[in-house]
Amino acid sequence: MGNMGLALAWEARMPRAAQRERRLEPFREQIAASDRGADAGRLEDAALAEACRTGDLRAYERLYSLHGARMKNLARNILGSITDAEDAVQETFLKVQRGIASFRGQSTFVTWTFRILVNTCYDARRSRLRKKEVAVEDEPQRDDAPPRPEPRAAVAHPSLRLALERALAELTRHQRDVFLLYEVEGFRHAEISAMLEISETASKNTLFQAKKNLRQMLEPPRASGAGAR
Repeated sequence: MGNMGLALAWEARMPRAAQRERRLEPFREQIAASDRGADAGRLEDAALAEACRTGDLRAYERLYSLHGARMKNLARNILGSITDAEDAVQETFLKVQRGIASFRGQSTFVTWTFRILVNTCYDARRSRLRKKEVAVEDEPQRDDAPPRPEPRAAVAHPSLRLALERALAELTRHQRDVFLLYEVEGFRHAEISAMLEISETASKNTLFQAKKNLRQMLEPPRASGAGAR
């Protein structure tokens, strides 16, 4: 108690400005540490871009070691196949190597790389869709051919993951991709806007609409008044 009284008395004699300065100091230290971390990240990103620009293969190995797993995960979420995801990541690194001279630093090097990955996944998805359409056109039609099966309806009590995957499949492409990039991969809206070539406002609005649609699809149906007796 005595120590507390002394501390309060000593603090009471301090000018108000000095009291505010002392209380703000820990927050300033946290902000400064965060800024130092961000600066270090930007410096490493720039150094990595420059090393890749000079053709240093170790820089590409470093890029893969830092972000390869995350790239594969994102590609798998977009394409739905780990094999297709690995092919997309491999193709992305080839595109980065061929196009590094066009990198102008308008976004971070990592964001630029992920934008190439997303576009590569889009190309793969379009190619896969075209192949399916050709296969359907080439398939001979028979009068006695069985009807094509419809997607299975959701079971009565699916796991949350399965229910979420099915709900995500019902979103538009942009809604699904923004949701995956933000909620699953942890990118910021500024990064997503650079990857998808949309504004930050559009990214935020798309995420809001995606979450709204998911809630509507995942909420259990409410019992009617007649059935609740």
